[in-house]
Amino acid sequence: MSIQDTYKTISQPSQGIYKDKGSKFIAFAYAVYSENEIKDIQAKLRKDYHDARHHCYAYRLGYKKEIFRTNDDGEPSNSAGKPILGQIQSHDLTNVLIVVVRYFGGVLLGVGGLINAYRTAAAEAIKNTNIIEKTVNDIWQINYEYQAMPDVMKIIKDDNIPQLETIFEINCTIKISVRKSLIMGVIDKLEKIETVKCNYLETI
Repeated sequence: MSIQDTYKTISQPSQGIYKDKGSKFIAFAYAVYSENEIKDIQAKLRKDYHDARHHCYAYRLGYKKEIFRTNDDGEPSNSAGKPILGQIQSHDLTNVLIVVVRYFGGVLLGVGGLINAYRTAAAEAIKNTNIIEKTVNDIWQINYEYQAMPDVMKIIKDDNIPQLETIFEINCTIKISVRKSLIMGVIDKLEKIETVKCNYLETI
């Protein structure tokens, strides 16, 4: 059984704009990796666009795409957050936040008009960035005694493994990031070296 270890997200922040009957919808798309990061972005947007009538949003997090949320921020139920999320889903994206701020133009658009406006603004923001594919990586901590360093570093170098953190003392530690589908082959080789102990930390 193959391991699903890639996902699609966006490469950089972007904006999209949609106007209808005097109302202006400005969409902001971001690559995000935690709910705390999302809260910080939302707080900044509320400060920068404090005079907007609504700040509606949707996000999806995690390579399994299992964490998601929508918010209509006072618009009729499911008329804003859900169509924004629909654009994230239709492009098969994750680790993405889209916030759409609305400046009310004085004319009610109706639920159908709102759905179209929020969907179109979100779609414009996605269109104005690049969709990229990223790998799902496992983070492991490798502990070993100093004399094992040549053997450990040979594997690290031969397999071109990124080192996130290194401590070289009598007892050494390396934190590595390896694509999920490849990690167990690397760990198997490392654990054959005397004094090496490998500990899984997280998946990103």
